[in-house]
Amino acid sequence: MARPITRPPHDGATHPPERRGPSARLVSVLLALFVMLGGLILSPSVAQAATLGTGYGDENLFIGAYSSHGRQAYCMDLGASSPWGSTNPPSLETALDGLTRQQLAELNYVMGRWGESRDPNITSAVAMFVWDVADHDPYVAYGGDARLLTRVPASQQAIVMANLGAIREAARTEAVADPSLALAVTMADQYQGTLTIGTTPGSLTGPVTLTDATFADGSRTKALGAGTYPIIGTPAVGVPEYRISAVMSSQAAGFGAGVDLFYTPGAQRILATASFQPLTAQASSPVIPLDFQPEIGTQVVTKFVQQGDQLTDRLAVTVTKGTWIVVNGKPVPVVADGTLYGPLDEQPSEADAPPVGTPVAGRVQATLTGAGTVVSPGITAPESGFYTWVWQIDKKKQGSNAKYLADFFTDRYGRVAETNVVPFQPEAVSKANGKLVKPGDEVTDTITVSSTNGAWLKQGGTHIPVVFEGTAYQVPGTLPPVEGTQIPVDAVALGTVQVTATGPGTYTSPKATVLSGGFVTWVWQVRKSAQPEWVRPFLAADWQDQYGINVETHSVRWPLTITSEMREYNVHEGGRAFDKITVTGFPDNHPDFTGDGYWQPDTKTLTHTVYGPFASDTELTTDLDLASAPVLTSIETPAKNGVYNIGYDDTERIEPTEPGYYVIVTSFAGDDRVQPYISSPGDIWERFFVPGAKQPVSVITQATPTALVGEEFEDTALVQGTTIPDGSYLVFRAYGPQSGDAAPVCESPFFTSKRVPVTQAGLYRSGSTSVDQPGNVYWVETLYDKAGSVLSQGRCGAPGETTVVTEQPEQVTVSTKAVPTVQLGDPAHDTAIITGKPPAGATLTFEAYRQDGQTPVCTTDTRVFATDPVTVEGPGEVTSVPVIFEKVGTYYWTETLKDRDGTVIHRGLCGAPGETTTVTTIPPSTRLAQTGAGGWIMPLGIGAGLAALAGAIALLVGRRLAPARGLKNEEGEEPSSIHDLFDETEA
Repeated sequence: MARPITRPPHDGATHPPERRGPSARLVSVLLALFVMLGGLILSPSVAQAATLGTGYGDENLFIGAYSSHGRQAYCMDLGASSPWGSTNPPSLETALDGLTRQQLAELNYVMGRWGESRDPNITSAVAMFVWDVADHDPYVAYGGDARLLTRVPASQQAIVMANLGAIREAARTEAVADPSLALAVTMADQYQGTLTIGTTPGSLTGPVTLTDATFADGSRTKALGAGTYPIIGTPAVGVPEYRISAVMSSQAAGFGAGVDLFYTPGAQRILATASFQPLTAQASSPVIPLDFQPEIGTQVVTKFVQQGDQLTDRLAVTVTKGTWIVVNGKPVPVVADGTLYGPLDEQPSEADAPPVGTPVAGRVQATLTGAGTVVSPGITAPESGFYTWVWQIDKKKQGSNAKYLADFFTDRYGRVAETNVVPFQPEAVSKANGKLVKPGDEVTDTITVSSTNGAWLKQGGTHIPVVFEGTAYQVPGTLPPVEGTQIPVDAVALGTVQVTATGPGTYTSPKATVLSGGFVTWVWQVRKSAQPEWVRPFLAADWQDQYGINVETHSVRWPLTITSEMREYNVHEGGRAFDKITVTGFPDNHPDFTGDGYWQPDTKTLTHTVYGPFASDTELTTDLDLASAPVLTSIETPAKNGVYNIGYDDTERIEPTEPGYYVIVTSFAGDDRVQPYISSPGDIWERFFVPGAKQPVSVITQATPTALVGEEFEDTALVQGTTIPDGSYLVFRAYGPQSGDAAPVCESPFFTSKRVPVTQAGLYRSGSTSVDQPGNVYWVETLYDKAGSVLSQGRCGAPGETTVVTEQPEQVTVSTKAVPTVQLGDPAHDTAIITGKPPAGATLTFEAYRQDGQTPVCTTDTRVFATDPVTVEGPGEVTSVPVIFEKVGTYYWTETLKDRDGTVIHRGLCGAPGETTTVTTIPPSTRLAQTGAGGWIMPLGIGAGLAALAGAIALLVGRRLAPARGLKNEEGEEPSSIHDLFDETEA
């Protein structure tokens, strides 16, 4: 059931139409058939008859809308006949029968809003409104609303009147004679702006399309009404400027001063809403000049760069505002300035700008033509250090292109990613602490370290630590090393020490012990592989200093060993004394070294000084003041290994003129290769006595002062007296070993010598013994007459009568004593004395080298003999197998001790003291002594000589029958020199 409305009726409301009478339906059918037939027979025509539309009544009396040309239209001529004729298509009329523009606008508005309704209560109200406005006077004269309302069923009249009232109010307030659209584009910056839409009336809406911009939701087209809307500019990529435009259209149906008029000749006119064209509007922004902001984020191409190489930066170019502008088809070039700060000794802290005074390594420029990666020009790395890049884009430097840049750009200083590191080269200059040292000394080296290519770099404020390794090498041979870059293959590494340098400065190495004579030179190095992993990239390269630098070399001066024995103890007044002095310990080429400017030349001579007479032998002590002691004479011999018989030559006579005690003291001033030496004035072997008044029988003893566990030692007694009872004898007893801190105890000897016959004043030996544990061994000697009565007895713990025995050292040392002289055809051998504790499985080999010149040469070319490896069980002596050298000459021995893996523990030096065998054709000559003693020694000497001669002949005969042993000569022939010698003896 229809109801009245108090607001403009909704145009979607419908109401069932009133039923029409039979005659009306018949007329309608006939009319329709006529129209159809006319369309088939006649030519097409745009005119067509109107029909009843939505409303009440029939052809006789009707209120509501007519239907024509597919639209609903309303009568405007109240008294005219219905438009049943041929109704023309509508025409737009903006002036009609004197109606005002407002009236036309109201008619247009009402028909546009409700004219197409299918509700007869609405269309009836619209029809009444149209008649009232378009044909007002007749409408009033006809009876107005009340009269026309009678065409509406009574039950619906109230509703129709309510609708009519609402329509009239809406027409009065909402009809617009001149509808309009207005657009405005306003920009806040180059990209952000607003679109303002103005409409009349305010309810108009329609699609809006943007060009080079979007709405906030990203769309370019949107249905909008009046209001202000944010827009975002979207210029084409690379354009230097652009303009935003907006276009809007709106149908504006029902708005405007006009109506569509349907004309039917001879019948009343009907009206419908005006068919105005849609309203349109457009607007554009001013031309918007564009700029862009390039920025640079960088990463160095290579973090660590060697000195002399190129420092480059990889520029990651981005655009943080706009897009890279293109002019005339080419990107705008932008010049970027790169400044490389450095060298710095550590990574700088990140900051907006470098500190004042920061050094600059160089400047470069890079031309940028778009986003992407660019590698900068390089700057040669001048020295070690940290180098950090800072990039800047200066708008003022861009010339005519400056307008395209939004602003300046400056990189931050000290970014880690923008920092190159040029590694530093740590090196050392060293000086051996102790130019002249002796075997067993602990030596050190002082190194002054620095970076030779610039700053010593830091991490976290502290210098990067560097491990320096110093290796002490035993220099081959007995001469100073020759400086060079290569370490000789036969140089033996004695040990390696480490110094961790925490920055430039001076450091002292850990101690190293030098065990044998010769030259020891330090070689220092820095190995990257020996550094902590994090340190390695900061070091430029491995480094090693020269081998054999003189100031990095110690001379471990050879100790001399001089043994001597007076030919006799008693020398009568006016007679002559004779001494046999055996000298060992000199390098074989001593005293031939003439110096090299740093190392001084060899001292040429030994001095043998005869001090005396002394009234008592008690004055002959180790601490005798030689400066004030009386001197009988002085004799010099070459400072060279050998046996020297002094006192035989008339130029070196030893002739005591007064009774008393005399002692021969041998001294050597020392040089850069050999230690100074002076024999003890208390040495009983170097005494002789010129009797005066009768001398009582007495005994003075001198034991071996020190020994190692397992080493042999002995005691020596000097028996003095004018008359030694016939049948006298000595017995030596050894006690211990005991703690050196306890009082000496001599109760049960572990060693008792055989009876040693004493026939005259002189020196007598106990024989050797050894012990297997450390401690003090106390000697006591007893002189008996033939009846066993004690003539003299030593005191337990007496001075000079103690041998201190110590443990074998952990560190292995090797000394040697080759057979010094042999006759051609006699066997020779070498003996190694091993102290310390050699490792299990250690082996020892001996080699012999023939010498042809003054300089010791031990190479494969001069080697004539080599032994198989001999297993070393422990400390002690190891003797090589004998060898018969086939030529007269000088032969040098070397010994090599290796562990079970073949690593060299010790290698003897070519020409080392005690390592020379001289092969002669005849026995060495000896000078006969002339003494005041009796001739008791001559028969013994002749007998011994005969025995030796017989043995030599037998040996030669035996060897002639046996194949010659040894090596072949250079031509591959068997040696013939021994046979030649044998032939000579036969002749």
